[in-house]
Parts: sequence; C-alpha cells; structure tokens
Amino acid sequence: MHNHIAELRGNVRVFTRVRPFLPNDNVDPETEQAAVRVKTDGVGLSLQRPLDDGTLEAPQTFSYDCAFGPTVGQDKVFEEVSEFVQSALDGYSVCLFAYGQTGSGKTHTMQGSGAGPMRGIIPRAMEQVAEYKGRMEGQGWQYRMSVTFLEIYNEKVRDLLGQDGEDVEENRHEIKRDASGYTYVTNTVYVPVDPADQQQIDEIMSTAARFRTVGRTDMNARSSRSHSIFTLHLTAENETE
Repeated sequence: MHNHIAELRGNVRVFTRVRPFLPNDNVDPETEQAAVRVKTDGVGLSLQRPLDDGTLEAPQTFSYDCAFGPTVGQDKVFEEVSEFVQSALDGYSVCLFAYGQTGSGKTHTMQGSGAGPMRGIIPRAMEQVAEYKGRMEGQGWQYRMSVTFLEIYNEKVRDLLGQDGEDVEENRHEIKRDASGYTYVTNTVYVPVDPADQQQIDEIMSTAARFRTVGRTDMNARSSRSHSIFTLHLTAENETE
C-alpha cells in the first residue's frame, strides 16, 4: 500500500530548499529582503531580484512538490523524504539527488553535522533503516548491508572509503553494467555496516569528508568541489517464506 501511494504521488518528485543568510554573506536580514522567498502554501517559490534603480523586478513564480523555507529544520526535510527510505527497504531502488550551486547547502542537507538536530538525510536514513531492521528480524528476516562513498571530480571517479586515502588517488575506477543491468563501479571498497551503530556511521561520514575535494569560494570558506555518491547496498532474506 505504501509504495502504491508513493507511485500515485509521483515516482519522481522535486523539492526545493532555501538556506538562511549566513555570516559570510555580509547581509543584514533585518534590513535586506531575500530575492528568493518560499510561499506560505509550502510548494511555491518566488524570485524577485533588485534592479539598479533600487526597485524590484516583477516576481517570477515556480511550483514544486514541496518547498522548504530558510527556517525549516533538518527534521522536517527528512520527514518529507523518509517514505523513499521505506521504499528502499521494501526492495525498490531509490535515489535522492541534491542539486544546487556552490554554498547552497547540499552537503549540509544530505550529511549535516553532529548527533543532534543538525543531522542530515544520510544519518537519519540509516537510523530509520536500523529501526526497520530491528522489527523485521523478529519475523525471521536477515539483512546484509554495506555502503560505498564515491566522488566524481574532473571527470574522474574517486573512492572516498579507500584504505587510508591511498585508493582515492591510485586506483582506476570505471562505471560498468553487468548482465542483469545493474550499474556498478569497479575497484570500489564496500564497507559492511550496522545501521544501528551511530559511531560507525559517523566515522564513515568523517572519512569521506576528509578525502573530498574542497576549496574556498566567495560563498563558503570550505566548499565541496565535487559530486559525491553515498550508496547503501542492502540484501534481505527470509528462509521461512
């Protein structure tokens, strides 16, 4: 029933999130109005840029499946996407893709920071997987899980979980497809994972962050300069069914 409802809502959904002003923006939110504003209906967004004469251009409006304003926390964002995690647990292939300009908050949304309210989608999703796994094991299900964490930078694939970072630079990785149509990357390190082990998840996030390609920009002192791909590989078996 869950996945049928998800299909009715749309297998492909587009959300937008507007981050708040940060200290490095050198903007006083009390006196300056943001050019991008989320509408009160929770799905619309308006763009109204200032003109040279001090006036504002006519607003442009856009509609999405969901729009998150600058005051919306990580928990609310995950609440909206958590059903995709459930679909993955039900055996469907699921992808959450964050796209935006440098410094817009993609890494913050997906990975977040710490163990509190700033946790991102990935650690929250792993927590949801752990809860589901615990319930289903009581019904005879057995799970095998591993994760990979890749980076695409300058047209090259790099493995962020390579031993001591050596694999990041030295091994050659190619994108291939097997006989069943499954796409995979060669010479990739698969790390067995217990989704209930928060410390292990944090260490994986920390290792990947340490080897990612970063650089300073006008919007962010330490900005990711690449695309990263975190994948949970999950297999479930029940010999009683």
